[in-house]
Amino acid sequence: MRVGEWMTPRPVTVSPETPVLDALKLLNDHGFRRLPVVEAGVLIGITTRKDLRDAVPSKATTLSVWELNYLLSKLTVAEMMARPVVTASESEDMEDAALRMQEHSVGGLPVLNEAGALTGMVTVSDVLRAFTKILGLKEGGVRLTLSMPDVPGSLSRAVQALAPSNIISVATAGEVGGQRRFVIRVVGEGQRGAAQRVREAGIEVLDR
Repeated sequence: MRVGEWMTPRPVTVSPETPVLDALKLLNDHGFRRLPVVEAGVLIGITTRKDLRDAVPSKATTLSVWELNYLLSKLTVAEMMARPVVTASESEDMEDAALRMQEHSVGGLPVLNEAGALTGMVTVSDVLRAFTKILGLKEGGVRLTLSMPDVPGSLSRAVQALAPSNIISVATAGEVGGQRRFVIRVVGEGQRGAAQRVREAGIEVLDR
């Protein structure tokens, strides 16, 4: 599943000269948390709701209203944006983009096409949508967690035991002590008896 299939296209952007208060209004009006910063059609930075709010003095400030408004009118996105920008590519896999978000502790990435132009934003919410789609959660059926030896052929045994049910998703939860956990979702004929058939094949079923 590619990033381009799940991203939000045509993201709202700001320029480095955009006043902080205008950028905050954009975020509030659209319900976004981050804004790419573009200059002459090129992505040069990114700013977040938190960054912009931190730039606004608190109510405890000793500045007068006139001084406060004057300072805020002069404060621009250029002074608050982060650079360089961690990005994603339209053509890369969603899991690669998700890993980059985790590694850099960010909740979203601007997406670039092959020419390097900004075409979208991919966020944690998009990753969750893709994750639930991959696991077939909205398709119903029966979910099984199996523990099998981490050796070639283990999954094949499970697939044979699950017939005639239709397997719509398979995911692995990693290897521990020579055993690998598989999360499998089945639908259709024989789904209610799937767990029993797997147990009879000598495979451990961890679901209760």
